[in-house]
Amino acid sequence: MIEHYFEDERIILHYYKFGTGTKNMLCFHGYGMHGKQFRVVEESLGKQYTFYGFDLFFHKETKLKDQSLEVVKRGISKRELGKLFLGFCQKNDINTFSILAYSMGSHFATSLVEEIPEQIEEVFIAAPSSLKPGKFLRFLSGNKVGNKLLERLALSDNGMTNLLSILKKTRVIDQQAHDILLKEIATSELRFSFYACTIYLRFLNLDAEKFIDKLNQHQIKSIFIFGERDKSYPAKIGLSVIPKITHAQQVVVNEDHNMINLNFGRTLSSLLHDH
Repeated sequence: MIEHYFEDERIILHYYKFGTGTKNMLCFHGYGMHGKQFRVVEESLGKQYTFYGFDLFFHKETKLKDQSLEVVKRGISKRELGKLFLGFCQKNDINTFSILAYSMGSHFATSLVEEIPEQIEEVFIAAPSSLKPGKFLRFLSGNKVGNKLLERLALSDNGMTNLLSILKKTRVIDQQAHDILLKEIATSELRFSFYACTIYLRFLNLDAEKFIDKLNQHQIKSIFIFGERDKSYPAKIGLSVIPKITHAQQVVVNEDHNMINLNFGRTLSSLLHDH
């Protein structure tokens, strides 16, 4: 595995390259993870694909060249995201690619399908939160009052901790989600990253009609993978979207939300050979 950087006018994008296959796969990890999250699929698919695993915005080594609050609040549009990855592909002589995404990374996947479907061959999304983000997250990211509340909570010492306790008591989130999020806001740097991710990526919301149309128009094969015990993003969130996609497959595996492991790689490999 080799580490690389790609730069444009706004960002220094850090990524890992692994696998030796002739097909290209762009990988978008979940919140709090990094570009190596999908290294687990190399064993089963590394001879078929060359993987590019990105550290997503405000994670690990990927940095905005200007990370001021003003720039974070401005956000990034789907069109700008598409331009960024077209530039990456041009620099790396990638004409077409597949996408592998998980949870938060699914917002990158669906946005690229909407913006640059001509470049995309296949889309594989696990725990596709972009199909139906939680109501509270939509409030924090897409509402002016929610934006201000998140800023005040995230940039204070105890605000986010207190908020998570309230959400757990009112059953908006379960114990597992509470424990995961608590680890992600343990320091001021992590709290800023949580705030920045939520606000900066707020425009990457799914346009379901456009997403479905682009997948069908370009005959892009897609597989949506859900965890049987994933209470955050259960299989039912795909009911209004997946049946309308011509070349789509929905799979439920015996996992909870944290499903990216060696078994996931073997499952994906099996699905690809059977599809």
